[in-house]
Amino acid sequence: MSLPRVEHYFLPGSVSTLSAAAAMNVCSAIASGMIALTGIVFSLAFVMVQFSATAYSPRLVLWVARDPVVSHALGVFISTFLYALMALAWVDRDASGKVPFISGWLVFALLLASMAMFIALIERVGLLQVNRMLIFIGARGRKAIDELYPATAVVSPTAKTAADYQRRVTQTLTHAGRPQVIQAIDSDALVNLATQAGAVIEIAAAVGDTLLERMPLARVCGSGQVVDEEALKSAIEIGDERTFEQDPKFALRLLVDIAIKALSPAINDPTTAVQALDQIEDLLLRLGSRCLDVGSCRDNQGSIRLTIPSPDWDDFLRLALDEIRYCGASSVQVMRRMKALIGDLLTVLPAERHEALRHWERRLHVTIGRTFADAEEKQEAAVPDRQGLGIGEGKASDLP
Repeated sequence: MSLPRVEHYFLPGSVSTLSAAAAMNVCSAIASGMIALTGIVFSLAFVMVQFSATAYSPRLVLWVARDPVVSHALGVFISTFLYALMALAWVDRDASGKVPFISGWLVFALLLASMAMFIALIERVGLLQVNRMLIFIGARGRKAIDELYPATAVVSPTAKTAADYQRRVTQTLTHAGRPQVIQAIDSDALVNLATQAGAVIEIAAAVGDTLLERMPLARVCGSGQVVDEEALKSAIEIGDERTFEQDPKFALRLLVDIAIKALSPAINDPTTAVQALDQIEDLLLRLGSRCLDVGSCRDNQGSIRLTIPSPDWDDFLRLALDEIRYCGASSVQVMRRMKALIGDLLTVLPAERHEALRHWERRLHVTIGRTFADAEEKQEAAVPDRQGLGIGEGKASDLP
């Protein structure tokens, strides 16, 4: 805001060829138009965000509302409005008939920046379309899986030695304050702390869990010295909301939220649930081919120094399938899509994952048999179909 003043007193020769009357009209039009545009655009944007909260998960809409583009667009719009007003005050200053050259062009530059931010904001609001929202969640889930789980073959859980179970608790770190969520854990820092103390650190809650007053956060076992509590706290990131970082279950949770809300009687949109299952299947395929045993971290000598509660394959399947199976029991296309999902996983994933998948396949058959009274309807609902009601993959087996 001080640029027009500096330009007036220290750069008297920096004068635009634009007439004072024209410059005043331009600045007035930009200022008045920008404040009106700001009010209209953000009113519509937040109305759309609130409206989308009824169709999606409120936890997901928070991510859109907190998008940096939204806050940056508001800042650029307000800056353009305020700077146009300030530049207007220095046009024809002291009846000189002069128009500041740099300030005048800066108003136009801010106007162009506002147009660019407006386009970016419209793009972000367009993210609220259901298919783009599902793709966005799936992408964040894939990123979390790639960062958290090693791209190695499925292996059995790492066996613990007897010494790992015989350590006594020597120190307990508890949570104090309002309820907050574990967002991420710095395992390397905790392993270093445990190694220095000759201890094992047990994290008492998993990433995504909500911590309440006096709830145990971490336990130090078998140490002869006190571990710095501030160092422990700094290695465990907590906040008010769950994040995608180190929490692939959060991506599945949001996809399931969208699917079961679409299956509610008020919305009754099973096709959206089928689209959500497309993303869910992709995440399960990636999870099923990874080593999920990341709950125990060892030092360079191979001793366990850190244990973190982590979901296993059964936990992921339960989260991804159970609620959709229950809420979509009466939808033929949801049942067919789920049958195709399980069939695809059985075909692609290693044998170690098949037992749990067979369990969910049997539960799906029981659900179909219980929901549909007519034998022909049972057969139709049990046909694997990736589109729900598209091209079936042969006839289903006999159902009870």
